[in-house]
Amino acid sequence: MVATSYSSIRCWAAVIAVFSIYLVIVDAVKHHDFKTCQQAGFCKRQQAYADAATSSGSSWVSPYILSSESIALKDGKLVGTILKAARGGETIRLPLEVTFLASGAARVTVDEERRRKGDIELRHKSKAKKQRYNEAGQWALVGGLDVAKAAIKEDEKDRVTRVRYGPSNSYVAVISHDPFRIEFVRDGETHVAINGRGFFNIEHWRPKVEKKPDAGDGNGDNATEDDSTWWEETFGGNTDSKPKGPESVGVDIDFPDYGHVYGIPEHATPLSLKETRGGGAGQYSQPYRMYNADVFEYEMDSPMTLYGSIPFMQAKRKGSTVGVLWLNAAETWVDIQKSKVSSNPLSLGIGGRTSTQTHWFSESGILDVFVFLGPTPQDVVRSYTELTGTAQLPPYFSVAYHQSRWNYFTDQDVRDVDRKFDKHNIPYDAIWLDVEYTDDRKYFTWDPLNFKDPIGMQQQLDERDRKLVVLVDPHIKKTSNYFVVDELTSKGYAMLDKEGKIYEGWCWPGASHWVDCFNPAALKWWAGLYRYDRWKDTTPIVYLWNDMNEPSIFNGPDISAPRDNLHHGNWEHRDLHNLNGLTIIEGTYQGLVERKKGERRRPFVLTRSFFAGSQRFGAVWTGDNLATWPHLAASIPMILSLNIAGFPNAGADVGGFFGNPSIELLTRWYQAGAFYPFFRTHAHIDTRRREPYLAEEPYRSMIASAIRLRYQLLPAWYTAFHEAHVDGSPILRPQYYVFPDDERGFAIDDQFYFGSTGLLVKPVVVEGATTTDVYLADDEPYYDYFDYTIHRGPGTKTLAAPLDKMPVLMQGGHVIPRRDRFRRSSGLMRWDPFTLVVVLDKQGRAEGTLYVDDGDSFEYQEGAFIHRRFVVDLGGSNASNSIRSEDFTRPSPSSSSSSSSSSSSSSAPPSKKTKAKANATKSKLATKYIGSMQAVRIEKIIIIGSLPATWSSSSSSLSTKRTVVIRDEDEEEDNDKNKASPRRRHAEMFCHPAHDGKAAWAVIRDPKVGVVADWTIDFP
Repeated sequence: MVATSYSSIRCWAAVIAVFSIYLVIVDAVKHHDFKTCQQAGFCKRQQAYADAATSSGSSWVSPYILSSESIALKDGKLVGTILKAARGGETIRLPLEVTFLASGAARVTVDEERRRKGDIELRHKSKAKKQRYNEAGQWALVGGLDVAKAAIKEDEKDRVTRVRYGPSNSYVAVISHDPFRIEFVRDGETHVAINGRGFFNIEHWRPKVEKKPDAGDGNGDNATEDDSTWWEETFGGNTDSKPKGPESVGVDIDFPDYGHVYGIPEHATPLSLKETRGGGAGQYSQPYRMYNADVFEYEMDSPMTLYGSIPFMQAKRKGSTVGVLWLNAAETWVDIQKSKVSSNPLSLGIGGRTSTQTHWFSESGILDVFVFLGPTPQDVVRSYTELTGTAQLPPYFSVAYHQSRWNYFTDQDVRDVDRKFDKHNIPYDAIWLDVEYTDDRKYFTWDPLNFKDPIGMQQQLDERDRKLVVLVDPHIKKTSNYFVVDELTSKGYAMLDKEGKIYEGWCWPGASHWVDCFNPAALKWWAGLYRYDRWKDTTPIVYLWNDMNEPSIFNGPDISAPRDNLHHGNWEHRDLHNLNGLTIIEGTYQGLVERKKGERRRPFVLTRSFFAGSQRFGAVWTGDNLATWPHLAASIPMILSLNIAGFPNAGADVGGFFGNPSIELLTRWYQAGAFYPFFRTHAHIDTRRREPYLAEEPYRSMIASAIRLRYQLLPAWYTAFHEAHVDGSPILRPQYYVFPDDERGFAIDDQFYFGSTGLLVKPVVVEGATTTDVYLADDEPYYDYFDYTIHRGPGTKTLAAPLDKMPVLMQGGHVIPRRDRFRRSSGLMRWDPFTLVVVLDKQGRAEGTLYVDDGDSFEYQEGAFIHRRFVVDLGGSNASNSIRSEDFTRPSPSSSSSSSSSSSSSSAPPSKKTKAKANATKSKLATKYIGSMQAVRIEKIIIIGSLPATWSSSSSSLSTKRTVVIRDEDEEEDNDKNKASPRRRHAEMFCHPAHDGKAAWAVIRDPKVGVVADWTIDFP
């Protein structure tokens, strides 16, 4: 480890004195720092309410009735009033809205009339806002809210209202009045039921009075009221004053005949979520918790909260997928229980139908639920991302490999690492600096002793087209002569305590204040700090990492902010906690867009904390993992869960953050990491240095091969990122997403498909393994990526997996773009030629796409991009016997999908998007870019699979040479395809026969075709 300077030692001494537990590697997560359901008053109450309803069975009488007289439907929105029969004969009015959206989704919101009007009294002279928090959508939602005005209300019967909506009004919302519940019906079946079990419970406002003995009537409020935590609650040395009293919301959401549910990241759990109630073997004893928190060294197979929360769930059964979004930013818990019903009483449970029942409850806010009726996984994800936005199209460099640790301590250290990567011929694109680069942990500064020449350091990196990513956290050191804290406090941009004073807590710098980016002015100020003229000695190669943005506060409850702290608008922290990280990265994103007037470049921002919508602004990683095999294994379902929840640009710290991995574990982790969308190694300050070149042979070559594989496939990766940006598609796709009718794959979460490439990846996550099992769901041929060995399904196949190899299979039917010339960084590959790998299906066909732009600017929004589709048909007598390249321009997403939230619309990147077809967008920028790529060619086409018999020689063991004809697409048709012309030329193709279980393959070298042009290769 590089020696530290005196200033670093001084800084460490101050930090150790306050929170030394963060500076050593401990044995396990400290559970006492984080609440269980039994320690969270509202969670305990909501579970008790559900238990009372369940134990009462058919005798349970829900206190919630929808007033029939209040119901009205106009322009796609049904309104009404739910009446809650409360203790003492009081009736609580709860405004209901059910909005039917043009996308086919439905939105259900329930508020509390008295709080909405501000007709309540706050305790302790609190300045908190009286209303229930209803602004989560201003941050999380950016589109998809157009109302389906054609929704039709049918005649009311038996106190049931039916509304037809969705595609051709084929969906039905069945709204029962007494008790209140809603069933969402598609194709004559109920797919989602809200309050079907009567758990709907909104804790209404009531004044604090002396408790009087009251036996209650066994139903509603009275049956389960426990007021011990209504008015205050103590945890972690902090007492929550609760000025508004109890205000939680909860309801059951059930999925009849759906046996699997996925989503609600972030948790270190299997992809198919486990049960949390019922007490069965393998179930959790706690609900899934969503309360963004700094949980270092988190444990495996646990529903405890982690760093981010996306309250979006999908339910799956054969042939159908549905979903819900619980739009609430307060602390949220989700219970899951399954029930199985046999159609035949003599079947002993075999072959029955499984239904999944969930129970959601949040500490505060309104009830706000979106329902998506699918029916495919693609439909559900598309509808969700239409609301919350699609993933950012990242700068190209960020899709490559990132080298990081806590910390590279000097600028010379950075330069030395950079040189050694070159010396060992290992590519990388970005090197990262953790907190130690700053002057005494003051962000937007440089340590004057250890980083004496930050500009020179950046210039060296820039010579190889590499970038620098540095850490900036939202805790601002409380100290004198520091312009950031001076402006934060003087301008009123800091988070406040419950009394309205600037809140002070402890984090890495010691005493700190926290920026409140819920304040639009504060968000704009935060963005402005990234300008070159404010953050001295930064250049365009500097990008950002926002850590600790849950927010992490070492001396706070749940290692975070007190819940009665105040934010902009006097909203309490409890109301919006899970949104905090999103607001920080939104400001950072905009700051990088606007670093210099007239210069608009795509930002790269990594965040640890997130919420629905955070995908619009950057990447995420799974936090402080451990260098253990279970953590490597857990990274796969964790990243898959993020992908299906609309946040595909995700990864895990390669090698593990805490601890020192064995060389076998490190090698396997690099192999897996090469297929993480976000590919970064990172390590704790107390770990041994583990740069790839430090490994001894043969491990160094194995690790380097994994990294080079990532660079080889960068064209496919960037194409997958573009697809995610356009329609929300996951980049890593679980088995159920690709094969939605194959029930055998619904619980598989240790293998995945990469984008639309057909690459099936199975990371090896078991120590000492030399083989691994891969499940193939279809009967298409699969080929080993490296040696073309043939595997056929359906079924489970055992594959060889020595340490120098990770199983990667190519599914027949795809064309995979790649670049085979290795450079020191992705930027140096910009003008390199492409290779196309054609993987034939059993019909002799294949198809694939390639997306290319400058990888840096927003000019792709003006048409400055190339999008090609490659169509291959070698399938028999009626086949065209050709490979064709054609333009595949697709509409870009609406401006809302990658812009910022409406709460801060000024932070949107340039929003003008091309929506034209292939040749309709001919702006100057488009023409310029396409012209710059005219010389970039396809240098090689590899064809794998059952080649046409006419390509073989008389001797099956010999390679053969054939001639193919290349013609430009705009050439006039000529019946003689073999005839040469200025725009028709010949190329040689070498065919290699199948042998020893390996597929036949052919290669066309230098066909002299460009990546820009339309062309066809004919096989006479």
